[in-house]
Formats: sequence, C-alpha cells, structure tokens
Amino acid sequence: MADDVNELAQEYFDYLLTAWPTWGHLMGNYQHADLYDDASRAGEDEEISRRRAFADRAEAIPEAELSAQDRITREMLVFDGRRNADILDARFAEFDVDPIFGPVAALPVYMPKLPIPNAEVAEAMIAKVRLIAKNFRDSSERVLEGVARNRTPAAFAVNDTVAQIDRWLALPIAEDPLLRTSEPTGVADPDAWRARLRQVIESDVRPAMAGYRDTIRDRVRAHARDDDHVGLTWLADGEDAYGRMVRYHTTLRLSAQEIHEIGLEQIEKLAAEYRVLGQEVLGTSDVAEIFRRLRDDPALHHTSGADIVAASKTALAKATAAMGDWFGILPKAACDVEETQSGAIAFYFPPAKDGSRGGVFFMNTSDPAGWGRYQIEATSYHEGVPGHHLQLAISTELTGVPEFRKRAFIAAYGEGWGLYTERLADEMGLYSTPLDRMGMLEADSMRACRLVVDTGMHALGWSRQRAVDYMTDNSPMRVSHIVAEIDRYAVTPGQALAYMIGRLEIQRMRREAEDALGDRFDIKGFHDTVLGSGLMPLPVLDRVVRAWADSQRATVPA
Repeated sequence: MADDVNELAQEYFDYLLTAWPTWGHLMGNYQHADLYDDASRAGEDEEISRRRAFADRAEAIPEAELSAQDRITREMLVFDGRRNADILDARFAEFDVDPIFGPVAALPVYMPKLPIPNAEVAEAMIAKVRLIAKNFRDSSERVLEGVARNRTPAAFAVNDTVAQIDRWLALPIAEDPLLRTSEPTGVADPDAWRARLRQVIESDVRPAMAGYRDTIRDRVRAHARDDDHVGLTWLADGEDAYGRMVRYHTTLRLSAQEIHEIGLEQIEKLAAEYRVLGQEVLGTSDVAEIFRRLRDDPALHHTSGADIVAASKTALAKATAAMGDWFGILPKAACDVEETQSGAIAFYFPPAKDGSRGGVFFMNTSDPAGWGRYQIEATSYHEGVPGHHLQLAISTELTGVPEFRKRAFIAAYGEGWGLYTERLADEMGLYSTPLDRMGMLEADSMRACRLVVDTGMHALGWSRQRAVDYMTDNSPMRVSHIVAEIDRYAVTPGQALAYMIGRLEIQRMRREAEDALGDRFDIKGFHDTVLGSGLMPLPVLDRVVRAWADSQRATVPA
C-alpha cells in the first residue's frame, strides 16, 4: 500500500529535525535541543540511506490522484531526498575545511539565536554544547580520511581556519563565544547554569577544537591544494563532485560551460547599463572609471556601522509600505535589521516557529568603509522586503502545506528570488537616487561574475588569483571584498551559481506569463503564485507558474 504523501512529508520533517538539529532549534523546534549536527562518517551513511528511502517511498506514490499541492509535496520529497543524498555521497566532509560558513565562524552567530524558552531546553543546551566537541573530533577524523584518499582542502582555508581557532582559544574562558547564549528563561539559578556550560566548554569543547586545529595544521596542511589548484577540478573525482554541486544549487541540469557562458553574457549586458547610469551619476561612461570611483571614492562609502543599520532600516520601512500594490499575500511576521561583526556580509534568519522572534537580516559592519552608500538599499531589498523576508516568512506561515515545505531552503529559488527583487524594487520606484540604482547594478555584477569565476575555478582550472583578477576587472567591488568572495566560492562550490541562474529563470517565467496573458497579466497574481506554495526546485516552480497562467486564460474572458 502506498504512503499518504502528507503523512510521509511529516515523517520526513521529523527526521530532518534529528539530522539537522541546529536548524530545527533555530526555527523553534525544541524536541532535539540536546543534539548537535553529526559529522561522523557513520552518521553520514545513515543519512544517505534514510534520505534515499524517503525519496523512493515518495516516488512510489501515484501522482494521478493527487491535488496540486500534494503533487508539489511528492515532487519536493523526491527532489530533497535525492539531492541531499547525492551530495552526502560525494563525501565533501573529507576536505570540508571552511573558514566562512564552518562551525568556527557560524557558532558565534548561531548561539545567541538559539531560543532557550524553559528550563528543559536550558538543560538540553548543556548536552548540545558537549556534542559540539564531538563534532570537532569527528571532523578531524573525516579530513584525515580525505588525506588518505588524496582529497584535501584548499591551503588558504586551512590557514584561515587555524587562525580563527587560535583567536578563539586566546580568549579568556569567561569570554568564550559559546557562553553568549540567549537568556535561559525559567532557570532557577542562571549563574549556576552558565557555570555548568562554561565547565563543558573548558573541559570538552576547547580541547576538541584545539585537536581539530592541530589536525588540519599539522597533518592536513602539507597536503592541501595551493592557490593555483583551489577548484574541485583538481581532484580525481572533481568533475563529478562539481556536477553534483551545480545540480544541487541550481536545481537544473546545466553544464558548467553553459553557466560560464551565461555569466559572460550578463557581464556584457551590465557594461551597457553602467555606461548609461554612470554618465548620469558620475559624469562618465567609461566602465573602468565608473568601477574605480565606486570602489575607491571615500565620499561614496560609509564610515559608521550605526549609519549602515539606520540606512537599512529606512529602506526596509519604505519597501514595507509599498508591498500592497505588488503582492496579495503578505507575511504576518515583522522584519528587522541587526548589526553583526561576523559571518557573511549580509544574511537573513526567518522567524521562529513559535513567534518568539520575527524575521531579521544582519548587516556585517566589521568593516564599515567596505560598504558603499549605494549598496545599502539593494542589499536591504534582497535580504529583507520584498526579498528573503517575504519569501521565507510567507513560506513558514502557509496553511495546508507540510512543515518540511514551509522550512525548505532551495538556493536557486531562494537566492534567485532575492536577486529578482533587487530589479523588482527598481520597477516599484524604491531606489531613492540614481546612485542607489547603481547599487542594483553592482549587486548584479557580483552575481554575474560568480557564474564566471565559480565555474572558472571548479570546472576550468582557474587559479585563485585569476578569479580575483576577473572579478576586479568586471565589478566595482573592493578588492578586499572580492578576495573574501572568491574564498567563499572556493570552499562552497556551486552555491554562488544559484543567485543569477535563479533570477534569470524567474524572470523568464514572468516574461512567458506576460506574453501568454497580455493585458490580463496580474503582477500580484504572479508574485502570489511564486511565493504562495513555499520554496521548490525551479522546474517545479515553472510548472506551477504555467498552470497559473493557463488557469487565468481559462477563467478570464478575452
């Protein structure tokens, strides 16, 4: 007897809460608050097996009798189970040393955001922190497996991670980042609770972190790939591994070469836009001079983190006020902006399930002068409203949709939507000045360059420096930011492809719907269709949009 698709979806979500307990805790699911992510090979094998079993069970469900939403659920179960199993089966953990999104960088960001709503969760946090130590020990074993199989990380990633850990361990124990938790609500003696947490950090976590550092410094670094060989293509199975990452992040079956060519085309189109806008804003149509001015002119850059956050809040308020004319479905959860000194340059956290926290996007102000004044509005629209907050908060608030679909994140859809809204904001008249519109082009340059340099490093054998040089020549980003971006692409292959590929696909879907419906095209209807069923692979979204357009033709008289 075939599974019920919604019961299977709930079973899958319940499993994900154990496979990704930190993700679940951040969302406000506390039943596995005592767990931390398992980095062991045995855990990886178990997850591969479980994921594929769920996908097989979903595929066995006949789709003919399913409703439209249940069909999406079935497709999502098959897609999510298979794509995650395929990535795990590539054994990236064998060379996953990541100074950008790895645990050393991520834990100081996550810990204050993990809710502690009662004494039971507070007690679970002690066990969770103890398992952070196990994660570091398991990670040490995995990278040594990689050395044995000649699958090693990039040398710069090792060096940067060693430096991160050295800085962490140099802090007095009283200042350890893992002690910066949210308030332990309901705990009778918070000081005693923190003393217990500190003891676990001192006796378990710090030694495990030091052991991991010693492993990558003393036993891995000598075998690491140098700056001329940072891409996956230099691994024996690199072509297969990168192909899996491309499919994982884009949800499409595009080749690396096809994506490379798309990036080159987008760079050429942007140059024409820069010439027009540059003449208006900076009095020149010379693209290289426009880039130089945007990059180096101090008057075009911020000097204060507080000013950056204030400007972001202003942009967020302006966009929020305009939503009713462009969207029928709006989230109930509010969105806010917070300053951070670590992590990516900007990033978004969706609301907690229990309403204890709204959506929030973070602006990294560790280098205020690195933020162009022209960048703030485009970034705020992408990360907040109408970007990730609309998309992810609406998804979490959907009714009649399985929980795993509400909480799924598919980069090509999610980041494609974020980038789509930067251009949508221009249609909406949200950019305050022509200079702020220049920020929209700058953001596009970064995402178009990503297509070229990510495929360049991981498929075409580009060196780290060649990728930096290409991005310097074809975007107005500061070189220090470009280096950080290139390092990010080097350690997270394929992820950077999702933004522009997703944006172009959503724009194509909209263009085809506009052509099919003519004057009957309704922008609110299109946006509600894209957002109204949660995140999904781009081919599934394409089918959903086509079905919406067909229904409009059938029900609206010509």
